[in-house]
Amino acid sequence: MQSPALPHATESSHWHPVASVQAVGAQPVAAQLLDQALVLWRDESGAIHAWADQCPHRGARLSLGRVCHGHLECPYHGWQFAASGACVRVPALPAFVPPAGHGARVFAVQQWCGLVWVCLAPPAEGAARALPSFAAQGDARLRQVLCGPYDVATSAPRIVENFLDMAHFGFVHDGWLGARASPEIADYQVQPTPTGLLATGCSAWQPQSNLHSTRAALVQYQYEVTGPYSAVLTKVPEAGSTTVQDWHESIALFICPLAPERSRVWFCLAVADFATPDAQLQDFQHTIFTQDQPVLESQNPRRLPLDVHAEVHTAADKASAAYRRFLREAGIGFGTC
Repeated sequence: MQSPALPHATESSHWHPVASVQAVGAQPVAAQLLDQALVLWRDESGAIHAWADQCPHRGARLSLGRVCHGHLECPYHGWQFAASGACVRVPALPAFVPPAGHGARVFAVQQWCGLVWVCLAPPAEGAARALPSFAAQGDARLRQVLCGPYDVATSAPRIVENFLDMAHFGFVHDGWLGARASPEIADYQVQPTPTGLLATGCSAWQPQSNLHSTRAALVQYQYEVTGPYSAVLTKVPEAGSTTVQDWHESIALFICPLAPERSRVWFCLAVADFATPDAQLQDFQHTIFTQDQPVLESQNPRRLPLDVHAEVHTAADKASAAYRRFLREAGIGFGTC
């Protein structure tokens, strides 16, 4: 099946998370990315495939079908497609040998950090970019825990900008990541990188910066934007302020831009804690993000304005200003205005 021109060419050349690996079982699963409906399924070897969720015959959703003998079967007329995307069976015409043009539309897919990542750009348009970096991934001294997904009624760039913003801690996360009585943000440094930006020298006074906090403490932060819709923060609290010795953590934010104003969010935690059950670590992250979510969904416009005059800024916003500049220079238009 011939691939139509992609309306979001720049964004389509990046890898995006679309589902957790565990969510893709024996039967097809519907997903979405950049307004493109997807079907995810596993073949007999267990490999995951990502295709357009549209049968080339009469446009039925393949995600309503089933996996049959290692082939994905359309729910409408029973056409079967091999892992390559080629149509291998048309039940109404048993002797018919389907030509190449009868195949499904196939996208590149890989698994990483417990998520299924998809790149929509056709191979003919050039190699896909690298996955977002996450230095803590694979560090044997840290344990990884996946949190989410969260479906959020706003654009992916709004969510990234919130992740970079420390000035909201004392108000949105009062008593947790900040205190209303101590909202000051000390100066910090921001430098551009090929994937976005790096913010260093950040600090925040936090009553409870993590699950193991025993008292309020000054916490050192570092932020890195690792792609248009992904970022990583590293947190190190004052020594002696947690029950876990030498506590430190990295949190990766991975966003699937479902539509310009709808997003699906995962957090990948990398923590120096091998004892606490996953559910407790996930509950803490859930508490923090569900404090953010209603504020994020209240922002108007939901798409992030890239015009420097559209919203006002202060020195405390230098990371978000740099992020907006990166998106503008990179030509990212999905979720921006």
